[in-house]
Amino acid sequence: MSKQLMTTTATRPGDRAGDHDRQKTAARLGQALAQGFLQMDEYEQRVQAVFQTHTTGELKELLAGLPLDRIRRADPRRRAARMAAARRGVRIHLGAFVAMTIVVLTVWAAVAVTTGAAYFWPIWPILGAAIGLVSHALAIRPAVKSVVN
Repeated sequence: MSKQLMTTTATRPGDRAGDHDRQKTAARLGQALAQGFLQMDEYEQRVQAVFQTHTTGELKELLAGLPLDRIRRADPRRRAARMAAARRGVRIHLGAFVAMTIVVLTVWAAVAVTTGAAYFWPIWPILGAAIGLVSHALAIRPAVKSVVN
């Protein structure tokens, strides 16, 4: 079966639901409970129904009436992934800063040795790049604190 055919048929409401679909729906219901969108008795009823369903349409009905976008945005795993990506971005920025600093200092040293020029001009690109790096690192700090707290 072609990949395109599989993706289009997997979204039809009458398709059979697998264990992964049921677990995903149960996890969404658990997040809705944790965020206060469901009461415990309604949660229990819906979760029991999740594991008795046969189609994806029935699973969607069990999620009806819930603000799924708000629930997804508040998902702790999603927040953690965003923070990991932000930290990775700062590490990449730091690597680029170090590489640029090495290149600029190498050029300056080569010129200073061959011409005898003593003006330390690399301070300006290094200082400018350092300001950018510190700004980038500080910009993600408030988000890191909010995830930790």
